[in-house]
Amino acid sequence: MNIITKHPVNNLGYNFVEEKYIPKGKDEYYLRYLQNPNCSGYRKLTANEIEVLVRNRNTSDDWNKIFVSSAFNPELVKNCKFYGLIRIGKLEAFYLEFHNFKLPVGLYNSTIISCDFGNNVCIENVNSLSHYIIGNEVMIANVNEMATTEKAKFGNGVIFKGEDENIRVWMELCNENGGRRVIPFDGMLAGDAYLWSKFRDQEQLMNKFKEFTDNRFVPQRGRYGTIGDRTVIKNCKIIKDVLIGTDAYLKGANKLKNLTINSDENRTSQIGEGCELVNGIIGYGCRIFYGVKAVRFVMAAHSQLKYGARLINSYLGNNSTISCCEVLNSLIFPAHEQHHNNSFLCASLLMGQSNMAAGATIGSNHNSRSADGELIAGRGFWPGLCVSLKHNSKFASFTIIAKGDFPAELNIPVPFSLVSNDVSNNQLVVMPAYWFMYNMYALERNAHKYVDRDKRTTRAQLIEYNYLAPDTINEIFTSLSHLQKLQPNEKGIANTKGWENNSRNTIVLKVPQSIAIFTELVQYYAATEFLRHIQQNKFSSFDEFKKSLSAKIQRSEWMNIGGQLIQQIAVEKLQSNIVHQKVKSWNEVHAFYAEQSATYFTDKLNHAYTALLEIQTITPKQFTPAFFNQLLENSVATREWMCKGIYESRAKDYRNPFRKMAYSNSKEMNQVVGRLEDNSFIQEQMGQLEELKKQVKSVKRKLK
Repeated sequence: MNIITKHPVNNLGYNFVEEKYIPKGKDEYYLRYLQNPNCSGYRKLTANEIEVLVRNRNTSDDWNKIFVSSAFNPELVKNCKFYGLIRIGKLEAFYLEFHNFKLPVGLYNSTIISCDFGNNVCIENVNSLSHYIIGNEVMIANVNEMATTEKAKFGNGVIFKGEDENIRVWMELCNENGGRRVIPFDGMLAGDAYLWSKFRDQEQLMNKFKEFTDNRFVPQRGRYGTIGDRTVIKNCKIIKDVLIGTDAYLKGANKLKNLTINSDENRTSQIGEGCELVNGIIGYGCRIFYGVKAVRFVMAAHSQLKYGARLINSYLGNNSTISCCEVLNSLIFPAHEQHHNNSFLCASLLMGQSNMAAGATIGSNHNSRSADGELIAGRGFWPGLCVSLKHNSKFASFTIIAKGDFPAELNIPVPFSLVSNDVSNNQLVVMPAYWFMYNMYALERNAHKYVDRDKRTTRAQLIEYNYLAPDTINEIFTSLSHLQKLQPNEKGIANTKGWENNSRNTIVLKVPQSIAIFTELVQYYAATEFLRHIQQNKFSSFDEFKKSLSAKIQRSEWMNIGGQLIQQIAVEKLQSNIVHQKVKSWNEVHAFYAEQSATYFTDKLNHAYTALLEIQTITPKQFTPAFFNQLLENSVATREWMCKGIYESRAKDYRNPFRKMAYSNSKEMNQVVGRLEDNSFIQEQMGQLEELKKQVKSVKRKLK
């Protein structure tokens, strides 16, 4: 039975907060006054203004509870019902226009309960508008219900005094069983979600993270919802317990409940038709359109959900797009792309720059009697068309997976690999260094693409987009230890074990070539870091340059913390500082990210130097001017074959007869896809090669 209670109509608009939860000496409006102190100079209505309002078919339970600014115009308020304390700003005889949507300034045909309005607002056909503070030049039209309740948390996983812990909202990341769940909060970064979800064996650390989150909020009932200046809301059904920033645009949404929608004049957020969003945090500059469903989620700044996408119990990192897909129980680092209507991602940790192809089924295979396990993928994860993977699986960075149904769990420790399921021979096939051999164009272009698409104006974490960085270089060393133990045949093919959870063969292709490429890449990585360091510091001699390098000779371990690469020793120190109360809040954790960002390039330089010493098995004493000059010469040669690979991997699209057959002649093809010679990215890479040659020549001349 539905329990419907009756109350006196003159109580409507009052008793928003139960009296027992109001601090002594305060009234139910005390938080409202703190949230909106700009109405302190408002006055009561004059007798003439009340007469005009009544003539315009307005009603109020108490005209003395309506306060207005000195520039209030009662002629611009028509056919409205007012209950409780109302404060109205300036109303002038204008109309506002946004994207050809035009509304006259004023309040029309609406039921308004205990709200504040800024200057020159447009409110029309809002069936129920209660307990909101609305900014200047806000446009709201055709909304069924727009209300804030006394216990509104606006998407944050906090609880108030008198509430049971079991009503707290959690996000169950990375695993369906909830064992890695975290509490969402406004301002949560991908690094926060990772630290909290990862180190579950550290109970004190977990307790501190929960404490940090609770301390971000004053657990007081009675906060009003707010709508920032210049926000436009039209044709929406239900908006309940939603905090909205400035300059947001909401049109045609079905249901928005318990949300924070961050938006400002430079990072406008938009929500479109048919969307249903519940229990979430939406970052600055987000786009959510066309039938999206999201529940218990965080969207970091400048991420997008489109075309029926579903995001449930998941964190979506900055500059990511999910379109037409379903994502459950996942933690996704920045720069993720997932399109096509039949993709599915479940119980996964994706560490950034990933791309889900059509038909890829990651998770929900239930290959055990319990909930799905976990899939962990390093940066650059790329499962191909109709790939089906089983949990638990783990992949090194920049793993690309060929189309296929993989029958068992995988653990691929070699980065930049192509992984295939050879059904006819019943074997797993792995080709290390595949990207550098056959798809250099895509690898290099993606690195540049992610930089160009990073729209963040506040970069709380320094995100690494280069494919050669401390994480991938360390993985290269790990893979070299695997590959060098193999015994390839005369064709460079070897067998290995432990990469797939079954007894069939795992075939590793091009082993000698992979070892040679990986060795060369470590040296190239070191050379590029040295050149960057020299360019920044203008050294006058080789000895001066060498003295600036770290005295350490041990290559450091690194972790990917939400897309930001941080030395493992620094992460461990952070954990200790949190447990021992030297770091006492999420703001201080974010300050740690900033500190690590400031030292990243120095730390990366030192890592590159130690990696070079290790790969060449030399001591710092053997790092001589002659060795350095040869390293620079080798870096030019490496860049030349990279540029050649970039050109050739794109040129084959122009030579392939099956690609050319769609066109009657070359002129038609060039008109449709553009001339290879005009490819701006290839031209840019060739230009950078020439700059590298000039830089190397200059450095060799100066640092003798």
